[in-house]
Amino acid sequence: DFWAPWCGPCKQLMPVLEEIINAQGGKVALAKVNIDENPELAQAFRVQSVPTVIAMFMGQPVSGFQGVRPKSDIENLINQLLQIQKQQMPDALDIPSALAAASDAMAENNFDLAQNIYGEILAEDNLNAAAFAGMIRILIAVGEIGQAKAVSDGLPEQIAKDPNITSVRTALELALNRPPGALDEIERRLAAQSDNPDILFEYAEAAFAAGEKDKAVDTLIALIKKHKDWEEDKARKQLLKYFEAWGVMDPASASGRRKLSSLLFS
Repeated sequence: DFWAPWCGPCKQLMPVLEEIINAQGGKVALAKVNIDENPELAQAFRVQSVPTVIAMFMGQPVSGFQGVRPKSDIENLINQLLQIQKQQMPDALDIPSALAAASDAMAENNFDLAQNIYGEILAEDNLNAAAFAGMIRILIAVGEIGQAKAVSDGLPEQIAKDPNITSVRTALELALNRPPGALDEIERRLAAQSDNPDILFEYAEAAFAAGEKDKAVDTLIALIKKHKDWEEDKARKQLLKYFEAWGVMDPASASGRRKLSSLLFS
């Protein structure tokens, strides 16, 4: 989009373009070119007036328009661009759909399928944080904690602060520190000492490691209720780590946060 700060129609068109392109889920990118700051670029594209919109594919202009257009016209232009992409790149991977398929496979414990899908995504986009995080989660799930740590330690710096990566690294930290005892063995000890904060915490950790999310949450909630200030608020801090490891969209995180808020503010 070639525009200028003094151009009234540009201010009308820009939010419409942003809305339509943002709805494409990353399939189309919007480049905003201020002609006052980039006169050479405007000249190279033979821009006569602003706003001027040029649709590009593989570095070449394929369509465009000048002035303000109805939203439907712009949507048609975007659809034409996507059709060109399908014709020229029929085998291009639909990454959002692939990530959803991998997530479904993970939910069904089909780790081989999920791993294959994440591998295909990374072959297409070697900085895809969600795919890297998925790979690490698979390794954690199958007990390859050392290998999961190696993958985590070798991640590109560009994606280190991505929420997918920070979340899975929290999950990895918890996996590295999980207690050695089995859940049922700790449960027997807990039955004999139900108010023991150390055993309650150990049981929550074992439940987390076993994927018993609600049980892990409820155990730490019980610990906070009985021993609120135990070891400098350790139970509450650990519960927040669980939520981060699971991610904000996980139902266990949502229900757990409600339980924690209800307890703390009742």
